[in-house]
Amino acid sequence: MKIFFTLDTLLNAGTEKSTLDIVRNFSNDTEVIVIYFYPGHDLKEEYKKAGIKLIFLDLNGKYSFFKGILRLNKLIRIEKPDLIVSSIARSNIISRISAKLTSIPVVGTFVNDSYGQERISEHKKKGIYLGFRFFWQLDKLTSFIPKYWISNSKSIAFSNAAALNIPADKIKIIYRGRNSEKIPLWHTNISESKNFNFIFIGRLLNRKGIMDLINAFRQIIVDFPNAKLHIYGTGELEKSIQDFINNNNLTSYIILYGSILNAWRKMYDAHCFVFPSHYEGFSGALIEAMMVGIPIIASDIPMNLEAIQPNQTALVHKSKDVNDLVSKMKDIVLNYPQMIEMGIRAREEALNRFDIKLISSQYELFLQQIFFKLNSVK
Repeated sequence: MKIFFTLDTLLNAGTEKSTLDIVRNFSNDTEVIVIYFYPGHDLKEEYKKAGIKLIFLDLNGKYSFFKGILRLNKLIRIEKPDLIVSSIARSNIISRISAKLTSIPVVGTFVNDSYGQERISEHKKKGIYLGFRFFWQLDKLTSFIPKYWISNSKSIAFSNAAALNIPADKIKIIYRGRNSEKIPLWHTNISESKNFNFIFIGRLLNRKGIMDLINAFRQIIVDFPNAKLHIYGTGELEKSIQDFINNNNLTSYIILYGSILNAWRKMYDAHCFVFPSHYEGFSGALIEAMMVGIPIIASDIPMNLEAIQPNQTALVHKSKDVNDLVSKMKDIVLNYPQMIEMGIRAREEALNRFDIKLISSQYELFLQQIFFKLNSVK
C-alpha cells in the first residue's frame, strides 16, 4: 500500500511533527511519501533522517490552489498512490480536488478546533472574519470528498463534524503520540535549586493564553521572587511580549528563547509545565509534558481534559481566568512533593495511552482497513 501524506509546509509545528512521528513507525507493508506545497522546511532534515521520502511542490503565494492541483495531479499519475491523507487547510483543499479528479481516495484529518466559537470570536476581533468564513464554506463544499476522517480528539471531531456536516460514523479518533523510549523520567529536587522554574512551550498567540500566563506570573513573583518563567516558541505576539517584559522590569524573571527543535528537553531544567490555552488541537506539547513526568498546570478546555485528569495527573485552571491560574501556580510551589507524585501518575497515563508505537499501529491499521474496504467494493 502506497500513501501520500500531504501538508502545507514542514514548519516546526504540531501537525508536522506528529505526522513525522506517526509515519516513521509504520511497517514495511506501507510505503509513505510526504508531499508539502509551500516554503517552510524546518523539519526537512528530521524527515530525511527518518528515511521518509519527501517531495516539495514549491508553490508561491499564499494559496496558488490551481497550480498546486496541477502539480499534485501530475505526481499522482507518476507515483500512483493508493490513498492520500491530508492535513492543514490549504493542503486539504488541493488534495481533495486532486483526489476527486484522479479518483484516488482521500482521508481527511481534524487536528484543530477549526470552527469553534473561540476561533470565530478571534477572527472577528482581528477583522478577518469574511476571509475566514469564505474558507469555511470552501472547506464545507469539499468535505464530501474524503471517504473517512481521522481526528486527534473527540472534542475536535464533534465540533468539526457539526461545522462541516460530516457523519460521525466516518470519523476515527486516534490521539497524538510521542516516542516514550526517547523520553526519560524527569526528576528534580527543589531544595537544590535556587529558582523555581515554570516553562511554557508553544506558539506565541493569543489563543495559547500566553498573556494570561505572563500576567499570572507577575503576581507569583510578588510572593515567590525566586520564580522564573521560561518561554519557548515564536508567533505574532513575540515582539509585544518582549516589549511588555522590558517595560515592566521583568527581564530578570521572564526569558524568551524563540522556537527550537525538541523543546520538550528543556522541561528537565524546569519544575512545572504550564499550558493555559483558550483553544487547542490535541496538544503534542501536553503529551510530551505528561511523558516527561513534570508537574503540569493546564487550562480546562475539552481537548486538554481528554488527556489529563484534574487533581490526579495535573492541576487544572479555568481557561482565561488569571486569578485561578495564579492560585494553581501557588499550589504547585507550596505543595511541591504532592505535585511530583502527580507528575509520575501523568507519565504512567501517557505511557499507557499515547506511546507512539501504539498510536502509529492504530493509524496504519485504520488506513489498511480503508484500503481493503474500498478495494473490495470495486
